[in-house]
Amino acid sequence: MLVLVAPGQGAQKPGLLTPWLELPGAADRLAQWSAAIDLDLVHYGTEADADAIRDTAVAQPLLVATALLSAYELLEGEPTEQAPGKAAGIGAFAGHSVGELAAAALAGVLTPVEALRVVRARGTAMAEAAAVSETGMSAVLGGDPETVTAHLDKLGLTPANMNGAGQIVAAGTAEQLAALAENNPERARVRPLQVAGAFHTDHMASALPAVEAAVGDITPGTPLSRYVSNYDGRVVDSGPEVVHRLVRQVSAPVRWDLCMDTFQELGATALIELCPGGTLTGLAKRALPDVERLALKSPDDLAAARELLAAHIRA
Repeated sequence: MLVLVAPGQGAQKPGLLTPWLELPGAADRLAQWSAAIDLDLVHYGTEADADAIRDTAVAQPLLVATALLSAYELLEGEPTEQAPGKAAGIGAFAGHSVGELAAAALAGVLTPVEALRVVRARGTAMAEAAAVSETGMSAVLGGDPETVTAHLDKLGLTPANMNGAGQIVAAGTAEQLAALAENNPERARVRPLQVAGAFHTDHMASALPAVEAAVGDITPGTPLSRYVSNYDGRVVDSGPEVVHRLVRQVSAPVRWDLCMDTFQELGATALIELCPGGTLTGLAKRALPDVERLALKSPDDLAAARELLAAHIRA
């Protein structure tokens, strides 16, 4: 079984869309999406610097658009338009944090434009919530998970991302994160992340109404294949429930560790991470060592990814 996954915020890099624009039709698709959400995705994906794309209101739509664009190139067309045999090659869809919106579109729960409009509202609302006070996130690498979470609780921090593979992301105020940097959990090290807020915590509660409003007129589709939710790592087979979880996920921890447990339980044999790939395949390398992994970083990776997908369609 092949799992198709989309990365989350922090994976963006300057110029990430530049090589993809050389592919036929890519520029037109991005132009249509840019017009639909009133954000110049081409500019931010080719010319903008690291500071500009660190802005949550920009980073989130850019990541979802990039994941969708790379998926369309991988599948050589819109996934929801594929023949059943081709769709059967993907056994499950999942995304990390904002990547869940890309996964929801690829699974057929949302249309691409719906996903981009929701993520535009989500990113803007979360940026506004983050501006209320100085907050951020740091990765805690290594250590015993129970010891780490107890240490974070003592400092008033939230384990916002339980990523598995020895990685927990702490979120909270700048003062709390400074205290963490000065006082590492036992046998662990701390690395600040380039994100602009304490995402997936109560600090994001004020963003929920805007995201709820953004999904208000959407009629979700039924997932074409298994959709694995960050909320608890479970497979969700109801479109409305997927959308409900996408809203709640804004202020709820990401349980990527449980998602990877589910991939294993489902019998995953391969995992492809959409562009900008690397983060989730890195986690899978430790947590799912027997699963074949491929990260889509540029169009140069498409041939190998299509070959891997084709092998699972034949199977």
